[in-house]
Amino acid sequence: MDFSSTAVGIASVAAIVVFIYAGVHIAVALGLISFVGVLLLKGSFELALNLFGLAIADSVSDEAFATVPLFVMMGLVVSRCGLGRDVYEFANDLFERMRGGLGIATVAANAIFAAVTGSSIASASVFAKVAIPEMMRYRYGKRFAVGIVAGSSVLGMIIPPSVMLIIYAVVTEQSVGAMFLAGVFPGVLLAVAFCGAIVLFALIAPRFVGGEPTGAARPAAGKLLRDAVVKLGPVLLLVSVVLGGIYGGILTPVESGAAGTVVAAILGLVKGRLNVKAVWGALVETGHITANILFLIIAASIYSRMLGIAGLPTMFGEWLTAIDMSFVGFMVLYVLLLLALGTIIDTASIILIVVPLFLPALQPFDINLVWFGIITVVGAEIGLLTPPFGISCFVIKATVDDPSVTLNDVFMGALPFAAVMLLVLVLLIVFPQISLALL
Repeated sequence: MDFSSTAVGIASVAAIVVFIYAGVHIAVALGLISFVGVLLLKGSFELALNLFGLAIADSVSDEAFATVPLFVMMGLVVSRCGLGRDVYEFANDLFERMRGGLGIATVAANAIFAAVTGSSIASASVFAKVAIPEMMRYRYGKRFAVGIVAGSSVLGMIIPPSVMLIIYAVVTEQSVGAMFLAGVFPGVLLAVAFCGAIVLFALIAPRFVGGEPTGAARPAAGKLLRDAVVKLGPVLLLVSVVLGGIYGGILTPVESGAAGTVVAAILGLVKGRLNVKAVWGALVETGHITANILFLIIAASIYSRMLGIAGLPTMFGEWLTAIDMSFVGFMVLYVLLLLALGTIIDTASIILIVVPLFLPALQPFDINLVWFGIITVVGAEIGLLTPPFGISCFVIKATVDDPSVTLNDVFMGALPFAAVMLLVLVLLIVFPQISLALL
């Protein structure tokens, strides 16, 4: 039986959506549908099998992918060393006397922590344990407390080094260093926007924010300086090694990931917070996370090749050209798709599924692929805060040891910060130079 290439391509996209809603693992869905698609298009079981082999070999042999396990390992070691708690305590000393100050401290600490972890999940789990109990103790609104932790946790995927930016760089064959540079200003802008939103919420919705003065005296300059060295110094050292090594041309992204992991381990040993059990746990978890991401990348590589055989990306680009869609219309369509997919699947899956489909359609608009990557990651990250998927919200609910905090509280608390993210996304689209200024 002959099958139309277009029909198979469209059917494969529809099947992906069905499988996702049915709860099938993304990588399994992508691999299975791609295999069947090639089988229908070429009628050869051997050819479909060879495609699997080529996709696996190409994915595993890409040197840029080696950055993923190294940065994941570094983030896990940093988390186990308690550096997140140190950063939060220092930020808390600076901002606790302001209305909403503990929320601002959480954002500031998360922004710094993001620069050494690159993971939203790590940030969400650390600050759910550190920041939420502290804010609840000073009678902050519980929805505000969980919402600001959920919202600021996404900074880990935008501020470099970011695992999502690495995955996007691999998929689109862009420089990892360029992606990291492009993520600096958008990450800082988002952190500033969160802090501004907290100040605004404290003025117009004081019951939502809650809180009361801590009564603590302003720390002496000497104590702040000492804490900056003891609590903030190790993190800044780590940031200098990782990002300074890349941007200074001393280390490749792979080498900086390895150097960062070693430095993080040394800091943990010096502080007496890292033992054999913690290192082994970090290694095992790194293996699990890396295997999951690698499985996704392999399956997505097979899927993009199947779509190429079906001619769907080319057809999609020609359709956009034929209807003479404007740049604004194209970006609105793309962002709406990111927001919709973000409610059901994780950011890595969105990048791996959507980006190959849209790449051919970018040519008529002369879109910078580095800028497009920032837009993709920020747009997809909004989904971390929205139901029904909202993985950061689920992590916080699972981590918070307070039965009075429901999953609905977490989602409702995160909603205003998802709106702030959407506003920042619009600014990044309207002003591309925000992302490209350092390139």
